[in-house]
Amino acid sequence: MDPDRGVREGGPLAAKITHLIATLYPDGRPGYARLAAQIRERTGATLSSTYLWELASGRKRNLTQETLGTLAAFFGVPADYFLDDAMTSRVDAQLELAKALRNQKVRSIALRADGLSDATLDALLAMVTEARESERLAPPDDEPGAEGRCGKR
Repeated sequence: MDPDRGVREGGPLAAKITHLIATLYPDGRPGYARLAAQIRERTGATLSSTYLWELASGRKRNLTQETLGTLAAFFGVPADYFLDDAMTSRVDAQLELAKALRNQKVRSIALRADGLSDATLDALLAMVTEARESERLAPPDDEPGAEGRCGKR
């Protein structure tokens, strides 16, 4: 058995922390020293840059309740995000929506579509689905049952 395998893979906690960092900083990672400073500024708690790197790389896998609460407060997620995969999935879906809505054109389309009939919304959804397929983009993660609305997935 490879003793470094878990470190290279990072584990679920590392993946969640890395995902939150990438979501909060879509233009690139801020560096762990800057991240530690921002955590201190926003929460009043002190986490070292080394400790943050160890968590994000999977070298450290156990969190105290205090550290868990600090990370949850900083990233704006419930503490259960780090412990419960169902909660992680729900929050990640919300984060993906928030990330998509950062784009002015996506926001504009969503705002202009408000108030349209269900039939018109279905037609728009079908057009967007076709556009995604023609650009070879993966289908977005929609809420359960969304595939039935546009008739094709």
